Amino acid sequence: MLLIQITAAHGPAECEHAARLTLRELLRCAEREGTVMQILEELPTAAGCKSALLRVDAESMPLWLAEWLGTIQWVFASPFRPYHPRKNWFVAVQRCEAPEALPHEGEIIFQACRASGKGGQHVNTTDSAVHAVHVGSGIAVKVMTERSQHANKRLARELIALKLAQRQQEGLQQSARQRSQQHWQVERGKPVKLMRG
Repeated sequence: MLLIQITAAHGPAECEHAARLTLRELLRCAEREGTVMQILEELPTAAGCKSALLRVDAESMPLWLAEWLGTIQWVFASPFRPYHPRKNWFVAVQRCEAPEALPHEGEIIFQACRASGKGGQHVNTTDSAVHAVHVGSGIAVKVMTERSQHANKRLARELIALKLAQRQQEGLQQSARQRSQQHWQVERGKPVKLMRG
């Protein structure tokens, strides 16, 4: 399984629009190439989407998808600010590392719920969607990608594991930033110990 993230990062609304366009084009390419690609999570905004996490059913990176990794530049006039001079908008397409270890089912509270959204006759016929909450961290996800509850539970565990890994990585980065800032915080003139060499 491969995980791909599209992000507008901290860009303006135009970048969120570009992220939605990127998501649309990636899904079209996947369909054309015969690659199964599913949206696991999307953070929609009024302008488009802030980010989207995609699951690709492949053991190795397909060549067509490898060409998408990196910064994507979109060139279009702003649909939100008609006289804005900027025409270049940037989003990132990144590979996310799949979590090595999944949390145990005992660490997660699962609740079955009905799927919503597009899907025709199969939506709202069974409680196959899953709302999952990781007890230790409070991380919650809702998964309705698959048509079986068992498969959705597995995806929920993968998503929670990914979010736990991201949280841990953010904690490590925060710790590194704090250590770096401490290099500039040497207080001169109030020693706790006086040493002579």
